[in-house]
Amino acid sequence: MEKREWKPIEGFDFKEILFDEFDGIAKITINRPRYRNAFTPRTTWEMSQALAWCREARHIGVVILTGAGDKAFCSGGDMNVKGRGGYVGEDGVPRLNVLDVQMQIRRLPKPVIAMVNGYAIGGGHVLHLVCDLTIASENAIFGQTGPKVGSFDAGFGASYLARIVGQKKAREIWFMCRQYSANEAERMGMVNKVVPFERLEDECVEWAQTMMERSPLALRMIKAGLNAELDGQAGIQELAGDATMLYYFLDEAQEGGRAFLEKRKPNFKKYPKLP
Repeated sequence: MEKREWKPIEGFDFKEILFDEFDGIAKITINRPRYRNAFTPRTTWEMSQALAWCREARHIGVVILTGAGDKAFCSGGDMNVKGRGGYVGEDGVPRLNVLDVQMQIRRLPKPVIAMVNGYAIGGGHVLHLVCDLTIASENAIFGQTGPKVGSFDAGFGASYLARIVGQKKAREIWFMCRQYSANEAERMGMVNKVVPFERLEDECVEWAQTMMERSPLALRMIKAGLNAELDGQAGIQELAGDATMLYYFLDEAQEGGRAFLEKRKPNFKKYPKLP
């Protein structure tokens, strides 16, 4: 395994995640191995802060999401803090803020790799699903538990899962609450590649470095395009926003702004009307 030094990203006082970077790659690690990296409202709040930073950090090209240790990626919401209305945080307020994290992952204009190093169960299974790519170690286990423990995810956990594995298989996964090996998940299309555990991080970093050799704007646009149909109007807004950003790079858009500031009529006739 290649030796690399992940540098902690400064400026945060995180208690339940680790936040590091290496060579333009950010790594968010759920750091609750004692609880198989189950998340609390604080965990997901910290993940949300990290993802927001990754969006703004211009030197970051790819984000890796993983769990601490060698037993679990994420086993979903921590049942010890599940209450009426959601998972109860330190302030006593029940929340489902993992749904905000799911949307952040999908709307982040950079690829996100799920580095699945063990159990990806329940809400943890949905987290890996919404990432752009999933690379799993041979000991990874996938599955849903919701109907067994009084929970469900009828959002991305159902609709996007069905887009990946098909309606029949998605219903099996949710209705039966079985667990699936990494190789089974790969055959279903839920996992891009399975590697030995000791090779997992190297593989994820190699994929990240390859993507960072590609056009970042092209990756951004294709991610938005792939998400747009399933995300409805919100997805169309994201795609339209990216198109607006591109338009603002053009002389044609600059002419409109300059004409307004110079108090004259814009001259758009000199710009091509391509077929």
